[in-house]
Amino acid sequence: MTDILYRGIATSTGDGRSGGRARTNDGLLDLTLAIPKEMGGPGGATNPEQLFAAGWASCFHSALKAVAAQRRTEISDSTVVAEVGVQKTPEGGFGLSAVLRVELSGVEQETADRLVEAAHAMCPYSNATRGNLPVTLDVTVA
Repeated sequence: MTDILYRGIATSTGDGRSGGRARTNDGLLDLTLAIPKEMGGPGGATNPEQLFAAGWASCFHSALKAVAAQRRTEISDSTVVAEVGVQKTPEGGFGLSAVLRVELSGVEQETADRLVEAAHAMCPYSNATRGNLPVTLDVTVA
């Protein structure tokens, strides 16, 4: 890839995920981070996995809408929930896993499945993580 269309820039200061801060270069995102209670931390603040999940859910949702428009398929309503999990690796480090829960209405299940697969092929987050972490696509027609 040679032509970068956009570059998101964020800086971590302090103690990183353990009470540090994360700030984007434009200042629109500026928050304190905390280790979640489930991982032995104090909780009470955003953590990197939540930020990753929010980015992926939003990006995937945009890809889903783009694919539906390209295929001239009307979706009456849709939501994408990204669940990013942290688990220990056999080597003693940590790894991520993800479940993308997509709910659509206005289409049949088979069409919904095809749209979600195509969005998964288009989404930059999905492409960046493909083969690097387990991802489950859970598609529901409401």
